[in-house]
Amino acid sequence: MCGIVGAIAGRQVQDILLEGLRRLEYRGYDSAGMAVLSDDGQLERRRAAGKVAALENALKEASLPGCLGIAHTRWATHGRPLERNAHPHMSGNKLAVVHNGIIENYESLKQELEAEGYAFTSDTDTEVIAHLVAREYDRCGDLLAAVEGVIARLDGAYALGVVHADEPQTLIGARKGSPLVVGVGIEEMFIGSDPLALLQVTDRFIYLEEGDIVRLTRKGAEIRNAGKAVEREITTFEHGDGAVSRGGYRHFMLKEIYEQAGVVSATLEGRLTENHVLTRSFGAAADTLFDQVDAIQIVACGTSYHAGMVARYWIEKLAGIPTQVEVASEYRYRDVVVPRNTLFVTLSQSGETADTLAALRFAQSQNKYLGTLAICNVPGSSLVRESELSLMTQAGPEIGVASTKAFTTQLVALLLLALALRHQRQGNDDVQANAVKALRHLPDVLKETLALDSAIETLSAAFAEKHHALFLGRGPQFPIALEGALKLKEISYIHAEAYPAGELKHGPLALVDSEMPVIAVAPNDELLEKLKSNLQEVRARGGELFVFADSRANISEGEGVHVMTLPQVDELVAPIIYTVPLQLLSYHVAVLKGTDVDQPRNLAKSVTVE
Repeated sequence: MCGIVGAIAGRQVQDILLEGLRRLEYRGYDSAGMAVLSDDGQLERRRAAGKVAALENALKEASLPGCLGIAHTRWATHGRPLERNAHPHMSGNKLAVVHNGIIENYESLKQELEAEGYAFTSDTDTEVIAHLVAREYDRCGDLLAAVEGVIARLDGAYALGVVHADEPQTLIGARKGSPLVVGVGIEEMFIGSDPLALLQVTDRFIYLEEGDIVRLTRKGAEIRNAGKAVEREITTFEHGDGAVSRGGYRHFMLKEIYEQAGVVSATLEGRLTENHVLTRSFGAAADTLFDQVDAIQIVACGTSYHAGMVARYWIEKLAGIPTQVEVASEYRYRDVVVPRNTLFVTLSQSGETADTLAALRFAQSQNKYLGTLAICNVPGSSLVRESELSLMTQAGPEIGVASTKAFTTQLVALLLLALALRHQRQGNDDVQANAVKALRHLPDVLKETLALDSAIETLSAAFAEKHHALFLGRGPQFPIALEGALKLKEISYIHAEAYPAGELKHGPLALVDSEMPVIAVAPNDELLEKLKSNLQEVRARGGELFVFADSRANISEGEGVHVMTLPQVDELVAPIIYTVPLQLLSYHVAVLKGTDVDQPRNLAKSVTVE
């Protein structure tokens, strides 16, 4: 969601900024723009509604030479996706601003500025920032001080990039509630909302912390927080630049589906003994803290929320600890009753999901939780830095908006958590030893499951003309059904819902007819026979069944019943395996329908606004 790139260098920056925007396209956006300060001191801007390609065409017609500039991809929050609402926004012809986030008090600030004669040319909240900084700069003559003064008046979330023609050697960045990193080069510096935007120029980054404001020159970075100078560590990015290429696959999503065996293996590496999970994988204090846990609260959004729902089954079954799972955007808007010694667990691919991060901060402000644990894919993210314990999922960069490998590695991490909590309570036992064996075998089973790709592609043709679909699962497979429905609706735009199969007769059965495909996941578990009865209810109403089943499930193909046989797998890790064919089904249906698989309409990868 929204992307920022900025550069100050001894070379031309237009192409650097443009490539950075291309690398941020996965985040979701509806317009793009760039402002560059030319060598003769003119600040010029180009903007375009639509894709980065439209901006690129505009730059071919009229390039932006210069060594200082900022660029942006916008996901509309205030104002329609039109060129006049695209960033950068300017005040006069000397100052330009790019902004991620939402300024909640912009209306009152706008009224104040209009009363002083400032004219607004957009419908955005960001233009308020541009005029405020310009006014403050006229008063103090220092860009860092001007931005510092303005952000003290802003309510809401922001990441900012600011340039001024009167300070041609200065690039300002600031963050509160929205991520921003500094890229460190040789005699050149950069800002970006994501390290991936800058990997073509550097692999060294400073992750700005909440409230940081930074002045960049070609010589380095000066960082301040709450009016005081601070130091931030420079870290090296762990993944190669090839992580942002499709590597021969038609789409990033397909590439990331196929990467799952490898990233699951990486997530397990170094975290297992022969018969149990290493508790210290979650942090040095995990041994002591896990001993005290009497309850768990999981908070997450979207796909991560579904992972948390699966974890509830695992944690309560394996560790005997009562577990609650809640949507992050709802959690902090109610009166929360916190059981004694509750561990607060957050899940996020990016570690910058606005609702999840706000939920963590709300939980910490209550001073009622035993501790906080983040399960995340980005080591330097806000969620990780602000949590007491953390476990990295090792999924690597995920570019496709529809999450695949991030989800399966979250599931693996949550199963590790359930097993670690069990081990803290009762030491080694056969349950843990068998689980570890199943986890070690998991990458190989994932490879076997991926071998079904061509058969699933053939199956997907039955969905090409459908407008609705129903997904069914029981027990820990119900959240997997939810995830399957989410994937299908996200990228194919087919309306899809998921239900516990036992709920069919309580309402959803009314929807079932020959035009409503019903997809079910049927591992060989204790609920299999009950699931079979539910599937008979579907066939009795003329519904067409698509069943992903264990070979031991004894579900036969027949009229209106299509069965895809999956490898035999331990019941404990079955939710991870049964996720994969649903991802492939959604992918192939979307390709048939001709949608934009990697960048589905109206969606963003990293949701950094509430």
